Amino acid sequence: MRRHYTTLAALGLAVTCGAWSDAAGAQQARAGGAAQLDFWPVRGNVYMLAGAGGNVTASVGSDGVLLVDTGTAEASDAVAAALSRLQERLALAGRLDGVLDADAAIAAPPRFPNYTHAPVKPVRYVINTSARLDHSGANAALAAPRNGGAAAPVIAQENVLIRLVSGEAPFERLPTETFSSGEHVLGNAFNGDRIRLIHVPAAVTDGDTMVYFRAADIISTGDVFSMESFPVIDVNSGGSIDGVIRALNAILRLAIPEAYGEGGTLIVPGHGRLADSADVGYYRDMLTIIREQVRNAIDSGMTLDQIRVLRPTLGFEGRFGAESSGWTADMFLEAVYRSLREPLQ
Repeated sequence: MRRHYTTLAALGLAVTCGAWSDAAGAQQARAGGAAQLDFWPVRGNVYMLAGAGGNVTASVGSDGVLLVDTGTAEASDAVAAALSRLQERLALAGRLDGVLDADAAIAAPPRFPNYTHAPVKPVRYVINTSARLDHSGANAALAAPRNGGAAAPVIAQENVLIRLVSGEAPFERLPTETFSSGEHVLGNAFNGDRIRLIHVPAAVTDGDTMVYFRAADIISTGDVFSMESFPVIDVNSGGSIDGVIRALNAILRLAIPEAYGEGGTLIVPGHGRLADSADVGYYRDMLTIIREQVRNAIDSGMTLDQIRVLRPTLGFEGRFGAESSGWTADMFLEAVYRSLREPLQ
């Protein structure tokens, strides 16, 4: 995939394309029970951190850090350490829109005569795309106050708070600010970007939120879109296949593709690699095909077991049916069946 990074030609510095894997960070992550964390410069001040459970989207700049999702509780130390290392490298590089090779960063001339190493900025905001543990498990640790400052507000759609409270989640993990409307916009620009929170009802749950970085042209989708598996639809928490497809259509309406190539609006999925609108379009088409096959079978009077024999997911299992994710094609098929059948009862 083609990605776009900003450079400062006057400084003669090159931005690294791809992922930066810090060996020291990987060791700390393993020690803390988390997988190795990789940094992907997405665009502008926005980065994707992989390996903390679900993907973590981070806006890192002079205003501090804004996180979309926090990963699992077990990965909290690794995420905090990774953010500190990222900020240190950006400070050495004059806060360029990317991560520099360490040698190049150290050799780079300072931007100001009396340039000193900038302190690590605190987390200013946390946004949860859902109530799931792999997206909100580290809320308490990463939103906690630092150096005598205030704790970062944790923002989510109100159903996320309801689900966490009903599930007896620890008080420290709960959102501190909620919204009930279809959209919520952060009042002030953050790191030069305007940030919109878009609620997509009855998708994988009833509290899913997508986050749109307007200036950077990036959408962080949460679990309504994954590059690794079929969507993990929780019917008991208000999820539905129709809602997921509506959410994907909302992404496609918001995203602007790049003509004659990959790129345009960049998409950070809940799990898996960085994507663009073409990936979302394929995912939407796949789910629409499966939904229509299951719906036709239900209309013909077939039971779930009979639909399992038909196996409408078969043509896509090689790409999205890996059982290592813990969410199998059969589990997905049952969720689709229930979300289509139960409203009829």
